[in-house]
Amino acid sequence: MESPGCPWIRAENDPCGTGHVYEESDGRCLYFPSKPRLPCPPLTIPLSSSRFHGPPAAMLAKLGLYARAFGYILVVLGQELSYLFNRAVVRRRAQFSGSTPADGRDRTIVIVGASFAGHHVARLVAGQLPPRSRYRVVVVEPNSHFQFTWVLPRFCVVKGHEHKAFIPYGKYVECLPGVLEWVQDRAASVDGTHVRLEKSGESIRYDYLVVATGSGVRTGLPSRVNAAEKRVGVALLRGIQSGIEAARTVVVVGGGAAGVEVAADAKDLYPDKRIVLVHSRAAVMHRFGKRLQDEALEGLTRLGVEVVLEDRVVDEDSEAKKVTLRSGREIPCDLFSPCSELLSSLSPQSISTNGYVKVKPTLQIADDECPNVYACGEVADTETPCPNARSAMRQAATVAKNILSVVDGKQPKHVYRHHWVDTFIKLTLGLDRSATFIGDGHSDLMFKSRDKDVTLMVKSTWARMGLKPFEDEYDEDDSGAKVKA
Repeated sequence: MESPGCPWIRAENDPCGTGHVYEESDGRCLYFPSKPRLPCPPLTIPLSSSRFHGPPAAMLAKLGLYARAFGYILVVLGQELSYLFNRAVVRRRAQFSGSTPADGRDRTIVIVGASFAGHHVARLVAGQLPPRSRYRVVVVEPNSHFQFTWVLPRFCVVKGHEHKAFIPYGKYVECLPGVLEWVQDRAASVDGTHVRLEKSGESIRYDYLVVATGSGVRTGLPSRVNAAEKRVGVALLRGIQSGIEAARTVVVVGGGAAGVEVAADAKDLYPDKRIVLVHSRAAVMHRFGKRLQDEALEGLTRLGVEVVLEDRVVDEDSEAKKVTLRSGREIPCDLFSPCSELLSSLSPQSISTNGYVKVKPTLQIADDECPNVYACGEVADTETPCPNARSAMRQAATVAKNILSVVDGKQPKHVYRHHWVDTFIKLTLGLDRSATFIGDGHSDLMFKSRDKDVTLMVKSTWARMGLKPFEDEYDEDDSGAKVKA
């Protein structure tokens, strides 16, 4: 049996936001040193109203931040209410005038990928198609379950909850009978009219295509599962849990959100273990504002995590049980575990140099020969500073509105614009602490909190997707019998 060792967890592509460092300067005092100072405090006078960033200006900036964030929330709530109203109208119309049966729906909207973006497009389009429409929605998704990536870093460490990260598909998308078809397969290729499936080899003709395949990472966990079946994903999570539990030293590579959270959780749960976080940049959470960077570093230090900055792992020797950093430093380690092509043939000019899909503001791909093809989510090159679930779902709403417009005989006119509120992040810093950060690049807000729920409120996510938390009739044990999660 191989001896346990030091998990090296590479936190690649973890979900993250953005923000530019904003340092508030002190108010500047204007007084005359040749005259005696008055007993009262000197008057603070802005030397230039355009450059003054003293406390009053900072306070006003933060109040403005609150107001604009509140406006963003109202818009999102309004969109959800509009969807619910339209879906109710569709159902009522179907009751009075009937709806097109499945065999009469001879036009197809194909959605490739059903993570945050694709799943939301399916919900919005399928739920609002007119009852007498000839269109159907076909979702092509290789995963057996919706993988709730936000909880993966926590469930890489904490045992007994890993199955909760895999949420059954189905209940989130409510529509009339015959509208939705779900295909568990992977799209192998796309041409101007068809999507070819990988496992079955079949082709699905499309009238409109939505590419929402997301972006994968080479090493998978803790950022992505990199497994289609829930049973395999659960086993992978349990494997990392066992590796961390058995190791004496854990090396986490990558100081983004996933890396910081895994390192903090591991040290909090196993305070006697040596936890080392290696990050190539000058600060952890480097894409965020300085306040969150400082808070993350303070939280890691408080727990006792060793943080190595501006260095990277260049070699791993499993026999000698050590990792070597670029600086030449060696860290003893007794277990080592590393923490768009679909459109290339259809429209090679729409693929950017970094592998993402170029899109227009309407989220149609940047190819006038393919006006019926859309892309959204992480696969789309929308210049979103750090793609996440919020930006993906807002892009999904734009795509859905445009598809519903063209189905109704109108032109696609809805455009996507990144909103700074999308970069909101709640970063866990141990099993019971977190820091919430939001900023617009000029001002920011940060809140510290204590968290009682070790599962990070995953129960409410199941409920929002229309499911009774943690019941999954599609789970199968090794004998093939149906079981509950």
